[in-house]
Amino acid sequence: MKPLQQKTYDISKIIIYEDKDILVCHKPAGLPVQTKSLTQKDLESLLKNHLAKTLKNNQTPYLAIINRLDQPVEGLVLFAKNQKAAAELTRQLTTNQVVKEYLAITSVIPQKSAQTLTDYLIKDGKTNLSKVATPSIKEAKKAILDYKVLTHDTIHALLQISLKTGRHHQIRVQMANMGTPLLGDTKYGGDFAVNLCLCASHLAFKHPSTLEKMDFNIQPQNPEFLSLSPE
Repeated sequence: MKPLQQKTYDISKIIIYEDKDILVCHKPAGLPVQTKSLTQKDLESLLKNHLAKTLKNNQTPYLAIINRLDQPVEGLVLFAKNQKAAAELTRQLTTNQVVKEYLAITSVIPQKSAQTLTDYLIKDGKTNLSKVATPSIKEAKKAILDYKVLTHDTIHALLQISLKTGRHHQIRVQMANMGTPLLGDTKYGGDFAVNLCLCASHLAFKHPSTLEKMDFNIQPQNPEFLSLSPE
């Protein structure tokens, strides 16, 4: 039996911004940000190989992941290329100064056109799934997001979602708990689609050295989004 061929990625199309301090990438759906597997490619290793080409004496490049996305999620991922930049960007992230917005398609149209969702989530390490729990459970973590419906057809809705916290599978769990699971998210009760319809489409922060506002927007590559593009 022939071994399965891994998908190849063009790093020049993945990196959308780079300077001496940071890297901003458009991660394709299906590519993990980081993995312990020795046989599976991930975004971190692709970027380290890219950075190693500019270093001498077989030096190991520094690379810190600032925000993470689930493997099936497409979108913007930020990396720091040195410890000083990593510390400043992490500070911004933990003090809610980093803007993270997503586009998502739901399997059911929400009853309200806009809403803030506040839940408490608990992760099951054995199944790698999360669920809504009561605040009294010690391990439960508060999860907050805002959403608004941009457009919809007779079945599905296109949402813009702003994350206020960063919990495991947060958007997927909170939308499913509301009765509007994401299209393609069969793990949480969504209708089948080839790809999970979730894209981290907007990322904004202050540059760790210059403090200049950095603002990035992308359009999803997932063709499901084309049928629900707002006019």
